[in-house]
Amino acid sequence: MQWRSLLLGLLLLRLGLQVLLGLLPALAPGLCLRRRFPFPFPPPPAALGPPGAAAGPGSSHWGSLLRRGGGGGAGGDEYERRYSGAFPPQLRARLRDAARGMFVFGYDSYMQHAFPRDELDPLHCRGRGPDRQDPSNLNINDVLGNYSLTLIDALDTLAVMGNSSEFQKAVKLVIDTVSFDKDSTVQVFEATIRVLGSLLSAHIIITDTKQPFGDMTIKDYDNELLHMARDLAVRLLPAFENTKTGIPYPRVNLKKGVPPDGNNETCTAGAGSLLVEFGILSRLLGDSTFEWVARRAVKALWSLRSNNTGLLGNVVNIQTGHWVGKQSGLGAGSDSFYEYLLKSYILFGEKEDLEMFNDAYRNIQNHLRRGREACNEGEGDPPLYVNVNMFTGQLMNTWIDSLQAFFPGLQVLIGDVEDAICLHAFYYAIWKRYGALPERYNWQLQAPDVPFYPLRPELVESTYLLYQATKNPFYLHVGMDILQSLEKYTKAKCGYATLHHVVEKTKEDRMESFFLSETCKYLYLLFDEENPLHKSGNKYMFTTEGHIVSVDERFRNSLWQDILPGEVDSVEKIKPNELKAVNFSSNCNRVPDERRYLLPLKSNYMRQIDQMVGLI
Repeated sequence: MQWRSLLLGLLLLRLGLQVLLGLLPALAPGLCLRRRFPFPFPPPPAALGPPGAAAGPGSSHWGSLLRRGGGGGAGGDEYERRYSGAFPPQLRARLRDAARGMFVFGYDSYMQHAFPRDELDPLHCRGRGPDRQDPSNLNINDVLGNYSLTLIDALDTLAVMGNSSEFQKAVKLVIDTVSFDKDSTVQVFEATIRVLGSLLSAHIIITDTKQPFGDMTIKDYDNELLHMARDLAVRLLPAFENTKTGIPYPRVNLKKGVPPDGNNETCTAGAGSLLVEFGILSRLLGDSTFEWVARRAVKALWSLRSNNTGLLGNVVNIQTGHWVGKQSGLGAGSDSFYEYLLKSYILFGEKEDLEMFNDAYRNIQNHLRRGREACNEGEGDPPLYVNVNMFTGQLMNTWIDSLQAFFPGLQVLIGDVEDAICLHAFYYAIWKRYGALPERYNWQLQAPDVPFYPLRPELVESTYLLYQATKNPFYLHVGMDILQSLEKYTKAKCGYATLHHVVEKTKEDRMESFFLSETCKYLYLLFDEENPLHKSGNKYMFTTEGHIVSVDERFRNSLWQDILPGEVDSVEKIKPNELKAVNFSSNCNRVPDERRYLLPLKSNYMRQIDQMVGLI
């Protein structure tokens, strides 16, 4: 009986402590208890009021369809009335057509006013190429190589939207007019994901015997896009030479190789996010060279992670392996490194890729994640991933950037859907406040640190993938909000323009190519339930630039035995069903069928996040 008395005593002690903790905020309002954030967020309220600045469906020109079609319940709180319930099919069809119209307007404007230059200036209706007058203008020159970038980047979007005639015309234009024999110094990462990836995606679409998107074949096609992809990749290979670590130089001149004054510092994402495109190219050609150099770079970066935390920094010296930037986060400089660890496994089936990803994901959860353990239950702050010092795990700053909005989509791919729901809700709350995502948002000041928005796709991407995972109409509402904001704030005379300031809604004269390759594509697919990509029975994966590649056996088979010299025994194929989420508290099975037409995040937690970003 002694242990029972002891247990009863402990329970009474715990109850007393909980009562005391409940009284402390009133006694010492400046004290922050049981919080991993450096400042307190509002606790989730028991009752809800209206969502404040969040625009309701009645404020849009599609609102009448929502009211007629039963888009929200008659009872419940404001969040439930706005977001839950079935989404009218006629509204969905109109939104699909609006997303297609957005792409068509941007694409046609580029072809009319900018082609064959790289990008469209939508305010002045003219083309833009590399800045020859100012080689140090890396914001432009890293991306624009004088090779009709926007046309190439948009190829598979044309196919996904079923426009076979324009796809065939665009492919022929690329074959006939584009050359990579240019005196252009470009970033290896940007050329790989935007150009190389699109050429490979279009080649796969053209040569697919099933032709799920309609007849996308090209008469007398002789693998020209594949040959162009190889030509470009060969011109990028000098970046991997004369580097003591195997980590590539960040930039290369397409004619002359690495510039004499080439920078020895590169970011983790830029050097470590080449494996998908280079690996596909190697396996299509039967030439291990490209995958070999890309995989060597990944393993070199991986070997430099902290012994203490297991984290990587964001900027490294390619000669010494010294971390110049010690920030570890999920945004710019790091984001797609983690993405491609997982996607390389999905595509190629190499066990080491999955092992690296699982280890990285575990360390991210241990050191970057703040807030309560579970997304949809418990007390405390909503989950958020912050920037920390790679060696200590200590907070480095109080901002996050818009690129991090990709991470919920990555979490969907590993089955960590519950955590993805919470993080996505945070970024959506910021979007509701500004009608866009600022490039950097300071969560402590509840204000943008860097206020521009260059039409990035990451929030739309995660919205699309969460909808595919949950089929919850909430994400159709999110997509509708994003589509409306883009039309309202970014549409210009000839296309869609970067927002210079998300608060003031001033515009910059630039439409980056990823707007057509990703933003419009994900919006269109969100509303196009019957798209062949969803219905054909084929399995597809999106690259980090949103290009589609088929997931099939030919990419899981290589013609060579070793991936890296001396490591034959470590390379092992594993089956897709061996993919496991390492966050023990979350998996796909935690989203039951009965929640399909309810809010994915409980309304009190959704209101807490809206308060967290200053929306209400």
